[in-house]
Parts: sequence; structure tokens; C-alpha cells
Amino acid sequence: MECVVQGIIETQHVEALEILLQGICGVHRDRLRVHEICLKNNPNLGNVASEVRLLCDLELPEPTWTVKHLGGAMRGAGAEQISVLVRSMVESKVSKNALRLFNALGYKLDHELLRVGFAFHFQRGAQITVTVSSVNKMLKLHATDEAVPVTPGIQLVEVTAPASSENYTEVASAVSSFCEYLAPLLHLSKPGVSTGVVPTAAAAAVSLMSDGGGTTL
Repeated sequence: MECVVQGIIETQHVEALEILLQGICGVHRDRLRVHEICLKNNPNLGNVASEVRLLCDLELPEPTWTVKHLGGAMRGAGAEQISVLVRSMVESKVSKNALRLFNALGYKLDHELLRVGFAFHFQRGAQITVTVSSVNKMLKLHATDEAVPVTPGIQLVEVTAPASSENYTEVASAVSSFCEYLAPLLHLSKPGVSTGVVPTAAAAAVSLMSDGGGTTL
């Protein structure tokens, strides 16, 4: 399982967000360049909708593929009371021939993206990953060199943390607490719940840039 929240930020404020994250996390960022192929199942594979993402890390000397299967989100009163989305997730390494395998199983291409940006990985009550990326679409199948921004001037921020059925409450709490530090620059919410940009982000960004990220929270 994993806990996840998402938000958007204007590209002009991304540098300030990076400074803030550097101060909070105390670790160096990792460059992010990921080719993502999203596949969805058809009715023959069951009534419950699910998706498979094939991810290729293009930053590695030898690009490697990972398959990430996203199941349904947790539902019920408990899920409604927490501010993060808890969903089932399985991830593992695969060969570059995985696309053919999933096509043969009946999965169909839904969309293809190139995510370019950076990520922070750190421990703060849970193993949290923050990714900040420009989402780009391919003009031709698999043509990553010709990708163009889906939303020019806006970048996607995603905060995720692995969890289990035994500890998801604690992990969700850790993610929520961490997100409070980012509140001056962006709103974070469950995927699919659009909250827009923070009206006062420009002032917060100017303050962070002038401070230079010297303060560790």
C-alpha cells in the first residue's frame, strides 16, 4: 500500500520550493526524468478498474523499467477521516519487454508521459518521497525527445510513502504533518481533488529566496 497526496505549483515558484524542501529534508535532490506508460485493464480482467504503470528511469546509465500496479483506494469512514489517499500498490523491476506482456494479457495503452524534474527521498516519521515534475506528452509513440509540456507554467508535486494495512494510519499522519511545512507554497490533497495554487505563494517564495534556505525546519 501507499499514502499519497498531490498538488500543483507555478513553475516560477519551483526554485523556492526546492529551497524549502532542502531545508526540511536535509538531503540532496535527485534528478528526475521518467518515461511513464499507463495501461488500464479491460472488462475481461475483472470488474474492478485498475491500472499498471511502466516506468523507465532515463537518468540511469542503463535505463531500467519498473512496473507499478495501482489498485483501488481504501474506502469507508476511516478513509474519509484522513487527508491522504491510501491505495493498494505493488512495484517491481521488469524487463524492457514488459509492454508486450501486458498487451498480451489484455491491458491497453491509456496514455504516455515524460516527467522531468527532481525528487527528495527522506525519513520523517515514514519513508517519504517528494517529486516535483513537469508533465510532458509525447507527440509520437515513445518519442521522449519530442515531448511537450501538458500544462506550461505549472508543475506537479506528489508526496508518497509506502504503508501497510497495519501502519497506514501512522504513515498518513506523518505525510499530513510534513505537508503542513509546504502550505505556504502549495495545497496538497488527495489525487483527483483539485485545490489550485496558493494565492500567497509569490510572497512566500520571495521570503524563501531571500533567506536562501539557511533555516532547517
